[in-house]
Amino acid sequence: MTSGNAPEALDFFVWTPEDVGIWLEAIELGSYKETFRENGINGEYLDSLSTFTTEQILRFIRRCHMKWDDFITLCKELRNIKVACLRGEQEVRTPWWAPACLSSIFTKFAKHKRQSRVVSLKFDF
Repeated sequence: MTSGNAPEALDFFVWTPEDVGIWLEAIELGSYKETFRENGINGEYLDSLSTFTTEQILRFIRRCHMKWDDFITLCKELRNIKVACLRGEQEVRTPWWAPACLSSIFTKFAKHKRQSRVVSLKFDF
């Protein structure tokens, strides 16, 4: 993302640390923006939080200096994004770099890839 607009939820798998920072501000956890950026926390990392062990979660909380309540808020907001993905409430976006002649192929591939990711989300609940 290049603008200051909040990143689209369906694209959270590919968020950069800057996108994560914008999202943190949107969910009123902006005080962690710099810490997350310094630790390189991106969308793929956030997606993997659901598979963390208790020890890994505690390590993450310590490393990011998070309050427990804020971590719970973060998890709830991530769950909301995953539910939106599961329900297909958002459209697939063609990236700016994709040539127009390949946009339909990209969209088909992206939907398939997201469906496979979203199917795995069913087990996170």
